Amino acid sequence: MSDRLQRPLRVALLGSRGIPARYGGYETLMHELAPRLVARGFDVTVYGRSHYVRGRRSSFRGVRLVNLPSLKTKHLDTPVHTALSCLHATGERYDAALMVNSANAVFLPLLSAAGIPTVLNVDGIEKRRAKWGAFGRAVYALSERLACFLPDRLVTDAEVIRAHYEKRYGVASSVVTYGVDARPLRQTGTLRRLNLAPRGYFLYVSRFEPENNPHRVAEAYRAVPGDLPLLMVGGAPYATEFIASFRRGADPRVRFPGPIYGRGYRQLLSHAFTYIHATEVGGTHPALVEAMGYGNCVVVHDTAENREVAGDVALYFRADEPASLTAALTRLLARPDEARERGAAAAERARGRFDWELIADRYAALLREAAR
Repeated sequence: MSDRLQRPLRVALLGSRGIPARYGGYETLMHELAPRLVARGFDVTVYGRSHYVRGRRSSFRGVRLVNLPSLKTKHLDTPVHTALSCLHATGERYDAALMVNSANAVFLPLLSAAGIPTVLNVDGIEKRRAKWGAFGRAVYALSERLACFLPDRLVTDAEVIRAHYEKRYGVASSVVTYGVDARPLRQTGTLRRLNLAPRGYFLYVSRFEPENNPHRVAEAYRAVPGDLPLLMVGGAPYATEFIASFRRGADPRVRFPGPIYGRGYRQLLSHAFTYIHATEVGGTHPALVEAMGYGNCVVVHDTAENREVAGDVALYFRADEPASLTAALTRLLARPDEARERGAAAAERARGRFDWELIADRYAALLREAAR
């Protein structure tokens, strides 16, 4: 124990695709959290997938990177990579580990056997995602139960998810949301490349998967009046047929530029007229938090989790009722002052609730508790 007190705590962050982030919520969490843990005196290693992390980068903002292979298929990518990461970690003498994704709970005994205490972030209720078939849902249902007793600390990212675990399993968890580091940009190079004007487009950003409702957003936009384009940013590696089903014959005002990351993504957030969030499953969605932090008026699918994040600053719609989204967007086109006022209120709410520095403090405390 005295040795641990004399050196930085060595922690491993496992279960994501890796950093720098170029994909989704887990990657955003690792990207923002890991360097902040370094700043708080931790020795941090992030495990990534070699097919995801570009180049042969071995460090990122003071964080050690270990990139390992995987099987790049829908069902095997995550478990194969996590198993390899855990096996590698067993020889590294980490003081604690943060694992993300409830499906990875099955691998926690590998870390425990090596004496590595664990914190598990389960995110949302994955078994409800439409992209999973019967086998996938069964795996996540089992993982949800394993998450109740295998990790040393359990993290949920929204009060709704915390209540689910407490009510269904009688298990306590710590609520730690995602955050936003809002740095609006004046530059408009990405807008010019896409032939967009500042405050002259609606923005939707998400993985193109059924529970995120890109098909319904595209359908609803057909009835929105005017010339403003809808920019639908994103993609999904294993959803080619689904994506083709709603891109084919889409309204000509709807544009599909593919995934956009980094400064380009920040430029789009900085200059959008309104942001559309249509996700059904999950807890605190990073994309919604980021859109709010950048001062966007947000039009949000009405779920308990989304209301927990956006409160009364959003306009709400029902994804299974496309006319409700059409009505909300039409309303904002007629009332641009309301869009500006709601955007300012969203930014203020994000500043008070979704600060990455506070979130890093909470994870640092959980990892120290686990290490003790």
